[in-house]
Amino acid sequence: MITDGDPTAALSTPDRDPSRFGSDAFYSAIGRAFVAMCAIVPVLFLIELIDNLTGSELQRDGGIQPRAIRGLDGIVLAPFLHANFEHVTANSVPLILAGTFVLAAGARRFLLSTAFIAVASGVGVWLIGNPGTVVVGASGVIFGYFGLLLMRGIVERSWWNIAVALLIGLLYGWQLAGVLPVADSNISWQGHLCGFIGGILAGILFRRRRARPGPPPAAAGAGDTLTLPIS
Repeated sequence: MITDGDPTAALSTPDRDPSRFGSDAFYSAIGRAFVAMCAIVPVLFLIELIDNLTGSELQRDGGIQPRAIRGLDGIVLAPFLHANFEHVTANSVPLILAGTFVLAAGARRFLLSTAFIAVASGVGVWLIGNPGTVVVGASGVIFGYFGLLLMRGIVERSWWNIAVALLIGLLYGWQLAGVLPVADSNISWQGHLCGFIGGILAGILFRRRRARPGPPPAAAGAGDTLTLPIS
């Protein structure tokens, strides 16, 4: 009899690996992530409703004001605020689509990556944004998710992550052009660009670590009882 000292060995089968495309665990993770992301959107609409009822006070007080000390709190608050309901609607579908695949890789990685992207986008806007403006919206985070999926596919050798990123690029290619300087002062290309860069860095920093192969099991003789070390 051979006793394996790894209590998680039973969970390492392909069908139970949520990162393995096509496995049961993969589809379960995608489904749970989709439901969670869909639940976030009504919260954004509720915040926008409150903002409307207060005469856009939330925008003015919670948005990023480039190079203004009073605008620093917007680095945290701005992704939850929008200019109007049309702005929320435009961001909702790409947020759900990209966020679902980012969240499916694990809640902890999702939270760390999202926080990193939001800060990278917000700090970038605060440093290089147009003075005298207030910047709000989740599009910096969305662009970050796009960069994250691309980089995750490369560093983790996950072709389905790259395929999802390319699909989002095809569906919202007209928005992805927003990482470049534009004449329209209503578009914060700075937030888009810095969010995208933040997503690339997050894909490297919070990548999935591959387990190192443990030592091969020793040959067991008849009637031997072996305890294998945890790898």
